[in-house]
Amino acid sequence: MYQNNLDNLVNFSKKNCPRLALTLGDPAGIGPEVILKALAEPEISKKYDITVVGNRDLLAQIYHKLNLIKNLAPLANPDELSVIDVQLDGEIKGEIIAKTGNAVSGAASFAYMQCAIAQTLAGKFDGIVTGPIAKSAWKAAGYNYPGQTELLAQKSGVDRFGMLFVARSPHTNWTLRALLATTHIPLCQVADRLTPQLLTQKLDLLVECLEKDFGIKNGRIAIAGLNPHSGEQGQLGHEEQDWLIPWLEQERQNRPQLQLDGPIPPDTMWVKPGQAWYGNSLVENPADAYLALYHDQGLIPVKLMAFDRAVNTSIGLPFVRTSPDHGTAFDIAGKGIADATSMKAAIHLAAELVNQRLTVGYD
Repeated sequence: MYQNNLDNLVNFSKKNCPRLALTLGDPAGIGPEVILKALAEPEISKKYDITVVGNRDLLAQIYHKLNLIKNLAPLANPDELSVIDVQLDGEIKGEIIAKTGNAVSGAASFAYMQCAIAQTLAGKFDGIVTGPIAKSAWKAAGYNYPGQTELLAQKSGVDRFGMLFVARSPHTNWTLRALLATTHIPLCQVADRLTPQLLTQKLDLLVECLEKDFGIKNGRIAIAGLNPHSGEQGQLGHEEQDWLIPWLEQERQNRPQLQLDGPIPPDTMWVKPGQAWYGNSLVENPADAYLALYHDQGLIPVKLMAFDRAVNTSIGLPFVRTSPDHGTAFDIAGKGIADATSMKAAIHLAAELVNQRLTVGYD
């Protein structure tokens, strides 16, 4: 009697919580393992309405192999999970081998993503949490996308989107938010890709995201310089003097309600976030968000502070999308040692963002 009432309470609560699609990612990597570990947590499995998008029998095979490892962290039983079983062409499932990312595993992970996006756009889910994929495996399978973010944007029909990394400090509970102005492009192309128009677009997205997803109006945003010492008045690069400083001055006039700091020398911009993350009492008024101009300028400090906690969040989409901030880690796939902390954080954040959008009345 008591158990029946408890089950009814759990089922009722799930009907009123965000509906999340959770893709396996590359099945040859650690995606299935961190998903099984994350879904074994009662605070996730009992609290959220989650559907795994992948292959149930493949997930079961991985589950049984991992369970042979001694002292393994608890795993969710695939038989007890809600799963959308994606149909794969030919004998793809039988050719997927742990630790070996290739055209076969790339085709599988791409199919999972396509299914999750289609189902979400059709209204079945409120958001997507994506397992890690290998861009090289996608390319080997014939899918030439820089990453999952670009596929999500294309299928959603949007051309304004961004890659925001979010992490909550376990030391202070302070939230780090870092947006990349450019993402998966060679370093030699960064200066040419950066323009006032691009930065205005990214700043628009960041301001909208802070208000819509985090409830922060009139926030403080720190913006990095491009060159060492932000160019040192043209001595170490001309981009700041030529257009970045004039652009920022114009944005301050256009957005008087915001505090826009910068361009801050890239080597010092991350000092305050580091202090806020680790609880240094000297830090005062860290920014609500940080705008980095290229991939490593933002992600090296983010991963130093929050490698196992950071969440990759796609902004500008018509639905919530989060992902753990790590790759497929083919080298440790199947060993049972993958850390599921970032996957758990991605699930929690996705639910929080969906709830926040519902609270403030966004679709």
